[in-house]
Amino acid sequence: MNRIIEKEHFSEKVVKLVVEAPMIAKARRPGHFVIVIADEKGERIPLTIAAADTARGTITLVVQAVGDSTHMICAKEPGDYLHDVVGPLGRATHIEKFGTVVCCGGGVGVAPLLPIIRAMKEAGNRVVSVLAARTKDLIILEDEVRRWSDEVVIMTDDGSYGTKGLVTEGVEAVINREQVDMVVTIGPAIMMKFVSLLTKRYEVPTVASLNTVMVDGTGMCGACRVTVGGETKFACVDGPFFRLDKVDFGELGKRRSAYRLIEIEAMPRHLNGKCHRG
Repeated sequence: MNRIIEKEHFSEKVVKLVVEAPMIAKARRPGHFVIVIADEKGERIPLTIAAADTARGTITLVVQAVGDSTHMICAKEPGDYLHDVVGPLGRATHIEKFGTVVCCGGGVGVAPLLPIIRAMKEAGNRVVSVLAARTKDLIILEDEVRRWSDEVVIMTDDGSYGTKGLVTEGVEAVINREQVDMVVTIGPAIMMKFVSLLTKRYEVPTVASLNTVMVDGTGMCGACRVTVGGETKFACVDGPFFRLDKVDFGELGKRRSAYRLIEIEAMPRHLNGKCHRG
């Protein structure tokens, strides 16, 4: 069992948890994820590691309450335990000196993007980070992103912070003014799809994490099968990062909606669907 030592609310349904996991903290690399089980009857939830502190022996997870199990995880408080935290899993993100790298994240996708931003900067790249959300209150980890970025562009749908517009508009503005050698994106599938369409037009290599489609995390269940470049891949063991222009987004959308009715049936257990505050 793994003890939660810190908790912070980013918004009503998004929390940051700092969890004791010394062996995972030591072994993890940018892009790795863990499987979290809230209690002895909980389901397996794959969560990308947002940060690690080897001195404290902790990892940081950012969790959005969407379904039954993520609500259970979000409801836990410091001093509570997660029944299981297993990892690190998946293939680490490929890091090298590309030149100029644009890292764009939407909503809670900024959390798993953070260690990649840091690693890209430490590898000697110029890093431009584009953070996007519906409104100002949903922009997360801005200070941490600024610490490892040469420039940060903020995009909000309603214009309440930064520039009004979509993440693709922010990315395109950077591409139009300077040479961009690589784009890394994490966020909602529809966002990543349109980032892919944009960067393909400009012939900029782009990779993205398909962690949201994962279930088991070890390749046993097959729920995260996705077609990449005409070949069947498993997001959990072959990814979660893939060349975005090769992903079959139509199939990905069907995978992501496969358990929607089951989740809707489970939701009444959580009444108003909010993460509890202590």
